[in-house]
Amino acid sequence: MWTTENRGRYDRTKLRYPSDLTDAGWALIAPVIPRAKRGGGKRTVDLREVVNGLMYVLSTGCQWRAIPKDLPPRSTVNGYFGLWDHDGTLDRIHHALYVKCRELAQREASPTAAIIDSQSVKSAEKGGHVSIPTASTLARRSKARSGIDRRPTRRPRAPWWPSRRDAG
Repeated sequence: MWTTENRGRYDRTKLRYPSDLTDAGWALIAPVIPRAKRGGGKRTVDLREVVNGLMYVLSTGCQWRAIPKDLPPRSTVNGYFGLWDHDGTLDRIHHALYVKCRELAQREASPTAAIIDSQSVKSAEKGGHVSIPTASTLARRSKARSGIDRRPTRRPRAPWWPSRRDAG
C-alpha cells in the first residue's frame, strides 16, 4: 500500500533508467556474483553496470544491439549473461531476491503449500517425463504447414558395398 513512509523506498526518479539497480538491490546481488578468476588481466568492467544492462534488456525486451551507449557494450553484457547462466549465478541471484521478497512479505523463505488445479494435472499427464511445452506443441504441429518432410531419409548406398540382391 502506498503510504508516505513506504513511497520513498520505491522512488526511482534518481536512477538513470527505471530498470537500474538501487543500492539496496546491489547490496543483495553483489555477494552472489563470483569473483574474478586468478591470473590474466584485472577486470575492467563494472559488474553493477553489467547487471544494469541485463536488467535493461530484460525489462524493456529490446534487442541486444539496442542497449544504450552509456551501459557496457552488448558483447560484454551478453557474455556475462551466458557465463552466469551457465555457472548458475543467475539462479543464485534469483534465489537471493526471492528469499528477500518473501521476508519483506513476512512469509517463510520457502512456500509450505501449493495449489494444483485440474488443468495442471491434465497437462502433466499428457507430458509425462518430457517437458510440458514440448509435449503439447509436438502434438499440434502440422506437417502440411511446415513444408519440411519429417520422415527419415535413406542414406545412399556406397557403390562398392554389395546390396542384398547381389549377395544371393
